[in-house]
Amino acid sequence: MFDLSEKKAIVTGAARGLGYAMAEGLCEVGVEVCILDISSNLEDAVQSLRQKGFKVHGLQADLSNLSELKTTFENALKKMNGKIDILVNNAGIHKPMPALELPVKEFSKILDVNVTVVFELARYAAEEMSKYGEGKIINIASVLATQGGFNASAYSTSKGAVALLTKSLSNEWASKGINVNAIAPGYFTTELNNHILNDPERLDSLVSRIPKGRFGNPEELKGIIQFLSSNKASYVSGAVIPIDGGFLGR
Repeated sequence: MFDLSEKKAIVTGAARGLGYAMAEGLCEVGVEVCILDISSNLEDAVQSLRQKGFKVHGLQADLSNLSELKTTFENALKKMNGKIDILVNNAGIHKPMPALELPVKEFSKILDVNVTVVFELARYAAEEMSKYGEGKIINIASVLATQGGFNASAYSTSKGAVALLTKSLSNEWASKGINVNAIAPGYFTTELNNHILNDPERLDSLVSRIPKGRFGNPEELKGIIQFLSSNKASYVSGAVIPIDGGFLGR
């Protein structure tokens, strides 16, 4: 359905979980991918994808180091001969904790990684994409941008910001040929949700509210990422698309 051969993408936080699945989904339709991640699992992820015949690069970086972010982006660009067609802003952090107990320092760090980094990388990418009049930027929001969650004051705040940032950037850049969209994943079987997966009572209460009757599998994000990265989504911009098994409609 999609052939994105010759396209080049940067995907952040893709050494595992949802990010890895999205990176693999792009690889499967011919995209050359550079993964940015702080994880020690980065090289294993890159080798796993290369063994499948995909063209993948890895760059270990601490995206929370904002002073080095421009250099990190430029180094990723060099790995792909100076071109970027697709940016997937997936990297994010979460610290499940009651609001009264969450240190303000942690609150600020979550907003920096989940919002400021998204803003900066989107700007760097847009500067490059505007040189040739097209590009796709896909931000990762969350159903918690709408629903609020529990013990997730910083995370839900950050994802709400990502949703509105996506719309704002679309307003500015759609006329330049740069489509800015976001997906809002629901509950998936990833390490980020281990605190839920390991709590049978809370897990059952959430699953009972998901019309699909289960958490999602990371592979189920591949299709939407392939679509939003393709020219078949040329008139889709400023959208925040839930991928949640029907959770928000319940």
